[in-house]
Amino acid sequence: MADLFQFELVSPERQLLSEQVLEVIVPGTEGEFGVLKNHSPFMSTIKPGILKVRKEGGTLDEYFVRGGFADVANTGLTILAEQATPVSEISADDLATQIKNAEEDVADAKGDDAKQKAEQALSHLRDVAEALKAA
Repeated sequence: MADLFQFELVSPERQLLSEQVLEVIVPGTEGEFGVLKNHSPFMSTIKPGILKVRKEGGTLDEYFVRGGFADVANTGLTILAEQATPVSEISADDLATQIKNAEEDVADAKGDDAKQKAEQALSHLRDVAEALKAA
């Protein structure tokens, strides 16, 4: 029997994952860290990046995560992400189009609130692009 532990990946929209896994590599704000079964408990904030989940049998799932917390406990690992998207659902062409549209939204924004929202959306899309390039 492999050394599996419980892993939960939750975003505001939905629970993306709740299962037994072998290892999780987390993009922590203090640096990337790996979690295996029986890891010492601690908490960390996470930065935009690629979360890697190794499942039984060795398959690796990747998720783009943006902000949030990782909570390593005796019972396993829980990640509460501000946003989490399976990398398999992110298309480079779609991302490029979304970035172009967001740049136009920033240029066209009327008023401080609209401009700030447009700049946040653009910043988020650029974080996704950077994380995917680095992966």
